[in-house]
Amino acid sequence: MNKLGRGHRDKIQQFVTITGASEKVATQTLKASDWHLDGAFDIFYSQPQPKSSFAETRHIEELYNRYKDPYADMIMADGISNLCNDLQVDPQDIVMLVVSWHMKAATMCEFSKQEFVGGLQSLGIDSLEKFRDRIPSIRSELKDDQKFKEIYNFAFGWAKEKGQKSLALDTAIGMWQLLFEEKQWPLVEHWCQFLQARHNKAISRDTWSQLLEFARSVDPTLSNYDAEGAWPYLLDEFVEYLKENGIIQQKGRVLDLLGHI
Repeated sequence: MNKLGRGHRDKIQQFVTITGASEKVATQTLKASDWHLDGAFDIFYSQPQPKSSFAETRHIEELYNRYKDPYADMIMADGISNLCNDLQVDPQDIVMLVVSWHMKAATMCEFSKQEFVGGLQSLGIDSLEKFRDRIPSIRSELKDDQKFKEIYNFAFGWAKEKGQKSLALDTAIGMWQLLFEEKQWPLVEHWCQFLQARHNKAISRDTWSQLLEFARSVDPTLSNYDAEGAWPYLLDEFVEYLKENGIIQQKGRVLDLLGHI
């Protein structure tokens, strides 16, 4: 460690603080990632983690008790709001969706004790300080295409009402705007306007999952759109809507929506 430069020593200290790993593990992992912190976190958290010690579990349970509802053995909306305040994160920030994905949370705005404790154990977090320090790393997972797809598909079940098979349209639109702000799909606002004007019904899981594939594989100009492809009828109708309203010209150029809708 003494032979390392200050920049490397600082990164080791950051890694140790956030992950709770030993300096030896931190050094080995950072070397394996060519001293890129985000890459080192990915390597570290992709490896099977040893079972949490009793002390770590106790610290996580103390955190859980700090935020759980006084009348139910769950962390509810108020507790999550307090947690976000302590993490210095807006409750509407998409990073909380990623946190919920790690916790395998069944429902939006709720964490059971098992979800909360198990999620923080899997993340190697046993204190509020570590949780706060990990937020940038957790957020960066959205940049990984495979993880984004998993988080996107998780969001459907997480956001829908209990007992419902479909996702309420207003909720789906809010989730799409949040998710595609990350991936910057140019047609997301047109898609939401189309649904409000022509569909106005709850969204099925098939439509939800297929939209991501459509956004990933079909050029925003629709230049490679295959009318004979196996897209859900709603996506075919969306393409017709774009053409009818002059949003997409026959040549495939995306027009400015102002003045057209």
